[in-house]
Amino acid sequence: MTRTLYLLCSAAPPVFDVAHVIENAQSRGWDVCLGLTPTAAHWVSESLDGLAALTGNPVRWQYKLPGEPDVWPAADAVLFAPVTFNSLNAWALGLTDRFVAGIAAEAIGKDIPVVAMPCTNAALAAHPRFDLSLAELRGAGVEVLHGEGGYTPGPPEEDTPAPFPWAVALDAVDRQGSPAAP
Repeated sequence: MTRTLYLLCSAAPPVFDVAHVIENAQSRGWDVCLGLTPTAAHWVSESLDGLAALTGNPVRWQYKLPGEPDVWPAADAVLFAPVTFNSLNAWALGLTDRFVAGIAAEAIGKDIPVVAMPCTNAALAAHPRFDLSLAELRGAGVEVLHGEGGYTPGPPEEDTPAPFPWAVALDAVDRQGSPAAP
């Protein structure tokens, strides 16, 4: 039985590893649909056709027009990673002007398992809105992988952030999106 994973990515350095993440998710039995913020789509613009071929689904970063058919199958799970400070706060506040924030917000309302792994630096993570957003999303049932057991922010001056723990995120999705999951 194939399960469908919506992989949603913001513009943070780990987005450049997305092809490997897709392959890893596929090896775990997931059909992957890739959604990006507009900036993330710009960052990987030269790879969009290849990513669509890899997933077998169109890569999306914009809402469809009214009346257009939905081109993705229904999701069994959502992984929003890397999710930046901006995207995380917008999502927690219900600001859905960006496609990926809207998909993530609807997933909560549809009781689709959602896992999020923020990717930000320590200066932004120290902002009071960040902790409020983490608590808001956790309270809505989102498994947020931040800090120990997830991604730990590094200093803002760091040119190359610590390796992003994609395997941890995919393990969480596997647990959340398994047929036996609540």
